[in-house]
Amino acid sequence: MANPSWADEFVTAWCPVIPDAALNRLRDLLRHASPLLVHGRFTAEPPRGCLATHIGWNHPQTQDWQEDAGIRWLTKVAKLNPATSAVILAWDQHGIADWNLRAELLQLCDAEAARRAATHQGESDAGTNS
Repeated sequence: MANPSWADEFVTAWCPVIPDAALNRLRDLLRHASPLLVHGRFTAEPPRGCLATHIGWNHPQTQDWQEDAGIRWLTKVAKLNPATSAVILAWDQHGIADWNLRAELLQLCDAEAARRAATHQGESDAGTNS
């Protein structure tokens, strides 16, 4: 079971502002335990970055910020302090090597993707029934 602190933050503060492309990128990186996904810092050398950085690189408001994309995404889009974000603290402590953390994050990402797909399907169905 996910730690309620970081999992709640991920669902309530991160997911609503993660674009579909960034969510899909994150799911792929987590699913494959990609070496492009780092912890303990926001960016190693592009294309290697942390969770927030990969989201920032795939967000229209922060995609041009290169190494600072993750920090900018967290502060300007998600409205979180990078130094106190429960998700960042958990990720920095454990990272990609923590199978449980990675699996829990992937499960939350997959649930968000499924929720979005159902919402889009419902909108499509509503449009065809008019």
